[in-house]
Amino acid sequence: MIRVTLGLFARSGVEGHFGTDFPAGVRAAAVRYARKLKTGRMPLAPPRVLPDLNPRDADVAVELTVDADDEAALERQALRCGTTVGRLVVHAVLVYLAELEVLGVRPRDGAGRDPGPAG
Repeated sequence: MIRVTLGLFARSGVEGHFGTDFPAGVRAAAVRYARKLKTGRMPLAPPRVLPDLNPRDADVAVELTVDADDEAALERQALRCGTTVGRLVVHAVLVYLAELEVLGVRPRDGAGRDPGPAG
């Protein structure tokens, strides 16, 4: 079991794509990151210094279960990066959200999008 504490920014991004099932979004991000590690496609590493979350920004904790191989890959990467698995998964969530943005995947609710020119 991996415990992940999301701040408001990460949570709102995940909720934009996954709605009220944001734990599924966190799990999807963690699994995607782990699978990249396992296939040798090194994903973007977390910054060397990860700031601590401000308590009022750390508004939700999620407990995820991933398969043993994925969890082991995340644990090894967290150790290599000098961080915790939970913090690595927060990074994975932000990377995942950035990938969705690059691919043009629109959030379900249209959050944070420019509505375009008025018609």
